[in-house]
This record gives sequence, structure tokens and C-alpha cells, in this order.
Amino acid sequence: MSSVHNSAVPTLIGSVQRALRLLEAVASHSGGAPAKQLAREAGLPLPTAYHLLRTLTHEGYLRREGGVFVLGAAAGRLAVGGLQQKRRSMILDSLAHFRDAVGAPVYFAVFREGEIEVVGVSDTQSSPACEEWADFRETGHAHAIGQCLLGQLDDKTRKDYYERHPVEAITPYTVRDMRSLEQRIESQGRMQPVVERQEYSLGTVCAAIPITAGDTAATMAISLPLHQEGELLYVVNRLRSEVGALLSTLSFSISI
Repeated sequence: MSSVHNSAVPTLIGSVQRALRLLEAVASHSGGAPAKQLAREAGLPLPTAYHLLRTLTHEGYLRREGGVFVLGAAAGRLAVGGLQQKRRSMILDSLAHFRDAVGAPVYFAVFREGEIEVVGVSDTQSSPACEEWADFRETGHAHAIGQCLLGQLDDKTRKDYYERHPVEAITPYTVRDMRSLEQRIESQGRMQPVVERQEYSLGTVCAAIPITAGDTAATMAISLPLHQEGELLYVVNRLRSEVGALLSTLSFSISI
């Protein structure tokens, strides 16, 4: 006698399904709708709809205003979260494109709220990204990403960063003091690649290019093992060419 197994059939939670149908019904009415109308549109008995509407209102997903239900703040956060995830996916897809085009790990970072933030990294098993052994946010003076971002800031903002994250050597090749770093930043041509050799990680060389992202300082960077140092400028110039071509058709969002 054979037996039938339904392990592949997912277990569905009916109350969750009904609550989602109510949320969809409310979302379809910009000015809100009363409980009876929502129950009818969601295909629910009125007592069930009332119970779920009270629960959703208590949790902040709905608000009751003048006898009608409208979406609440919690539902708005869901929408924002979905948009943020979509933007993040777009950035990661773009980084993967650049990675394949230049044959090296690619990084995208911004300077936001006084700190260096690496938004995304794309690498491969054969060409791994540089290991973050010292916090990127606190060691901006020592890596190409940070030096490129710091070079885009005004003097006051840069000074504030130095006060919170002092310049100090983390490898034998790291820039030694703030004065030396400032001299280097001042000597860099505007919108030119920033190159760093073993200042952050021994055995690794890096280069970064400034990215135009509204009023926010942003950068894209690549890293290579030391034995490929001779290819560094070629690869970063290839990256700059690829970024320039794609940015003409892609709005590179940093609001994530």
C-alpha cells in the first residue's frame, strides 16, 4: 500500500493571507475606505475583517481616520524597505558588471553623516576582495577609498573626520601624519584616480576614482595583489571608462 507525502506543499497561514488581502484593499484607496467595503473587496466576513483591521491598526500598519482605514507608518516602512532593497540590488548588479569588465574586485563607497561607508563590494573566488582587517570607517587615511573620499570634502568636514579618526600608521607604508596626508590630497588632480600601495593591507595595492553622486562624496575602487601592481593604473582607467559609459544611462542611487 503506497502512501502519499505532501512535504513539498507549503503550509499557508490563513490569517496572514486574509490580513494581506485587507492591506492590499486599503492600499487601493488613496483616501481610505470603511470596514464594510474593505471586507467585501477582500472577500472576508465582516466580523473577521473587523478583527484583522483592529489588529493591523494596533500594530501600526493601518490608521482609522473619520470612519475609514488608511495605511499607517509601519506599512510605509515596508515600502521604503522594499525600495532600499531594490536600490541595493541595482548597485550590486552594477558592481558585478564592473568587476567582470575590469577583472578585479570592485568597491563602492560614500561619505555619509561624517563616516566612510562601503555600500557594496563585488569579487570572485579567484580574485577576492581585500579583507577588512581594520575598520574601513576609522582608517580612511590608509586606503584608496578613504583618501579619495577625504579629497572630495571641504576642510572643515575633513578636519572633523581626523579629530575622530586620527591619522596613524597601520602598516610600514601608511602615510605617517595628517600633514603628509593633507599634502598628498592637495597634490591630487581633481577627479583623478587615487593610488595606494600596501598602506592598508600588506600585499595589496588599490586605486579609487571619484564618483559624482549629487552633493555626496562617493567613490569606486579596485584592488589587486602586489604582484599585479603593474596593471593597477590600466585597470582603474578601464573602470573609469566603464563607469562613465554606464552612468550616462544609469541613475546610481546612494539613498540606501
